[in-house]
Amino acid sequence: MIQKIKSGILSSIKSKKINVFFLFLVLSFIILIFTKLSKTYTNTLVFNIEKVNVPQENVLFNDSVALSITLKTHGFKWLTYYFSKPKIRIDFKKDVYKKDSVFIWNKSKAYIENTQFDKQVELLNVSPDVLTFRYGVNMVKKIPVKLNSDIKYSPGFDVAKPYVLEPDSIVVVGPKKLVSKVDFVETETFTLEEVRKNISEIVKLKLPEKNKDLTFSNDNIILKGTVEKFTEGTLKIPVTIINVPENINLKYFPKEVNVSYYVSLSNFNSVSAKDFKVVCDYSHAVNNQSLLVPELDTFPKSTKNVKIKQQRIEFIIIE
Repeated sequence: MIQKIKSGILSSIKSKKINVFFLFLVLSFIILIFTKLSKTYTNTLVFNIEKVNVPQENVLFNDSVALSITLKTHGFKWLTYYFSKPKIRIDFKKDVYKKDSVFIWNKSKAYIENTQFDKQVELLNVSPDVLTFRYGVNMVKKIPVKLNSDIKYSPGFDVAKPYVLEPDSIVVVGPKKLVSKVDFVETETFTLEEVRKNISEIVKLKLPEKNKDLTFSNDNIILKGTVEKFTEGTLKIPVTIINVPENINLKYFPKEVNVSYYVSLSNFNSVSAKDFKVVCDYSHAVNNQSLLVPELDTFPKSTKNVKIKQQRIEFIIIE
């Protein structure tokens, strides 16, 4: 008997009778669903509030604010509401007004229907018809961004100009007691190796994760740097003795010192001896010693690693 049933099922599958049956079953189910969803239904849903354009200087308290809205629409629309939590968008620039330390939203049913729903949805009731949002006063402060970096360049390459941070400062918003303690924000340590081309990278900021009462305008910045081929140069620069008393005459040697520097190839020809100034301060002379230490007083901003080769200037006092 069982063998006959098995052979009957196998023969039905082979003849595709069952496949056709299931195909008609699926089609019937789809038609039924479409018929149900095409009908119009009335129901009430709780809509969350999406708050936009809240003034920066105000902080809204975490009050649970929602609207119960009764709608009449077709089943397809209800299906979308069940799959995604519905929201009502409230624009704090144009939809609310201030009164007695609260924001008040009070819009007519017709206004909500025209601005929040399409023509396929009929709004029947809104409860409550007035919403109030309690708020406190925030402090708004602009703070600089400090770069933490570990950037290494290929031999003969370096950054030609100071790094550019975009933006170089951000806005922090929050209670005055907390914001007043924040003077700057640092970046995460940014690392690059063997750099030989211009830099343009996104760098994350170190924002305090534990303090949820502070809001920052950015959570990252863009680091930019112009990278060029560099070379070393050396120039003879005259030495000037300063702060010598009027009644003292000095003779010193050497009169010139070699100054080495690192400069980009594009700026190499623009650097000359007149751009440097080396001085020795006589007031720093130690008793019974006839030596002065040369110091760089002026050098071009386009140069790096500027060094004086001679570390001592000898002098004698002429009677």
